[in-house]
Amino acid sequence: MVDHSFADPSLAALYDTLNPWGPGDDFYLDLVMSAGSVLDVGCGTGHLLRRAREEGHRGRLMGLDPAAAMLVQARRSAADVEWVLGDLRTRLWAGEFDLVVMTGHTFQVLLSDEELRVCLRAVRSALTPGGHFAFETRNPAARAWQSWSPDRPRDITAPDGTPVRVRHELRPGTPTADRVTFTETYETPSWPRPRVSRTTLRFLPPKPLSNFLEEANLTVTEQYGDWRRGPITEASPEIVTVARAG
Repeated sequence: MVDHSFADPSLAALYDTLNPWGPGDDFYLDLVMSAGSVLDVGCGTGHLLRRAREEGHRGRLMGLDPAAAMLVQARRSAADVEWVLGDLRTRLWAGEFDLVVMTGHTFQVLLSDEELRVCLRAVRSALTPGGHFAFETRNPAARAWQSWSPDRPRDITAPDGTPVRVRHELRPGTPTADRVTFTETYETPSWPRPRVSRTTLRFLPPKPLSNFLEEANLTVTEQYGDWRRGPITEASPEIVTVARAG
C-alpha cells in the first residue's frame, strides 16, 4: 500500500503546502478528539495528530507511514506522538485503538482486492470492540481525474520561498476499469531537473466499499458525499465513510 509520491525528501517538504488544512481535516479532528486512542494510517507529515495534541488530546496517538521522508517531517514536532515507519502489515495488532483513520485519500492506493482485504482485516484487528474506522475515497461518478491535466498547473511557494509548479498528466489508457494512473511533475528553479512521480489510484463506488468492509466485520454507520455531511449523489466529490468494528 505504498504511494511513492512523497518518498523523495524534497517532495515531502512540500506536502503541507500542497495540502493545507481544510474541511476534511476538521471532520477527522472532531473524531480524533472524541476518541481515547487513535491510529492514523498513512499519517504523512502528521499534521492531524499534531493538531490533536495542540487542541488538548491526552490519549495515545500513533502515526503510521511507509515513507521515511514524511516521518522526518512529522518528528520535527509532537514528540509525544508515536511515529512508526511501515504500513498495516508492519506488526500484529491487538485491539489497541478506539479509532483508526486513513486521510488524504490514502485508501485509494489499495489497488488489489487481496491487498484491500488484508489491510481491512488489520484495521479490524487494531480496533477495540465497537471502535470506528474513518476514511474517504473520491467518488468515481464525479470523474475527478478529468481535471488532472498538464494545462491546469498549480503554483505554490515552497517553505524556503522558492516557487514550485505542479502538473498532473493521465497516463495513456487511463482510466482502466476502476483504476486511474497519472504522473505529477514538480518544477522549481532551485532543482537541476523536474521531479516526476507516478501514482495509481483505485476508485470504488459505495456498494463495493461496504461489501469489503462487511467482510472484515466492519459495519458502515455513516457515509457522506462531502465534508458537510451531505448525501452521496452523482456529483458528490467524496465518499466519506465511518464504520464500526463488530
